[in-house]
Amino acid sequence: MIVAGTMGGTSADGLDVALVEIGPEETTDDALVMRVLATREVAFDDALALDILRLIAPGDVPLDLVSSVDTRLGQACAAAVDELCRTTGLSCELVVMHGQTIRHDVVDGRVTGTWQIGQPAWVAETTGAPVLSDVRARDVTAGGQGAPLAGILDGLLLAGAEEPSALLNLGGIANLTVVAPGRDLVAFDTGPANALIDLMARRITGDRRGYDRDGALAARGQVDPALLDDLLAEPYYGRATPKSTGKELFHGGYLDRYLDGRRDVSDLDVIATLTRLTARTVADACRQHDVRTVVASGGGTRNPSLMAALREELGPRVPLSTTDETLGLPEGAKEACLMALLGWMTWHGVPATTPAVTGARHATLAGRLTPGSGPLRLPDPIPRPPVRLRVAR
Repeated sequence: MIVAGTMGGTSADGLDVALVEIGPEETTDDALVMRVLATREVAFDDALALDILRLIAPGDVPLDLVSSVDTRLGQACAAAVDELCRTTGLSCELVVMHGQTIRHDVVDGRVTGTWQIGQPAWVAETTGAPVLSDVRARDVTAGGQGAPLAGILDGLLLAGAEEPSALLNLGGIANLTVVAPGRDLVAFDTGPANALIDLMARRITGDRRGYDRDGALAARGQVDPALLDDLLAEPYYGRATPKSTGKELFHGGYLDRYLDGRRDVSDLDVIATLTRLTARTVADACRQHDVRTVVASGGGTRNPSLMAALREELGPRVPLSTTDETLGLPEGAKEACLMALLGWMTWHGVPATTPAVTGARHATLAGRLTPGSGPLRLPDPIPRPPVRLRVAR
């Protein structure tokens, strides 16, 4: 089955799209094979990107802006999937559309609501394929965090690990999945990855869509120990799992509370300190779970300053690699591939959330389906869920 997965993350810079063939392993009935057929990163136009950034920042926004972004994001996703299919000559049987998270509300550690926008009907109309969307909400209704969803893919990829191993995604927010022999799967958001770094990069460069390209800004600064200590005192880092977070916490106003009265700290030193904050909080989470090896993905892997800081924080006994190097899975497309897997599982009647990860009362099927050009015809549910997944190279 060929599934198109699409993902727009908290950096709000564009869409990751992947065409993925997923099916059972020929030699066993409890494993899946994933073959990544094609991937593409599609940047949002300036107007859409800046409007999304307005929506995910704290504060009131007009309802017509929400409606407009919902439409334009659906159209952008439809165009991206359609173009990838046309240029590759492939067609997909299902599209999974994560959409853009504009709210992920956490009160006293409990998620009270999560909202991803992007109208799936545009995708169904353009591609003719059914569309799975709204993939987090059902887990929240069952008492879960609705995040991180990566635990299901990561757990299958690392199944059978002989020592505590972690998959790390460095998007706007960093999330970590730990698989260890004899222990339950653990996955959670560690805190900001690029969220605060991007904010500071935009202030330094004046580019409203800017980021620290190649880690060049952080490389020119020095870590300020006092500022780092203050940032590390954030209560979120000490909370027990399951837990999740987002830009509802880590936003510009949050950062300003730490910078007020610190005019002696230069902007370059601030971004160097924020880069170290990401590395330290990830490494602390790895130490807490006795992780022995880390495999990373996401935009943060393209920041040499962040990766160097992370290697230093993890130490020489914990090797750090990327999913490209270790698993044959493109780091920039991993979350789009995750969406494709969620779609395959829902299509085949398999719960795609893990209560041990999200804290839900029970496992749930993910998302809701929008019919394509014809009526929905789902296959019979498979008898038991897969226990591992292999990426075919």
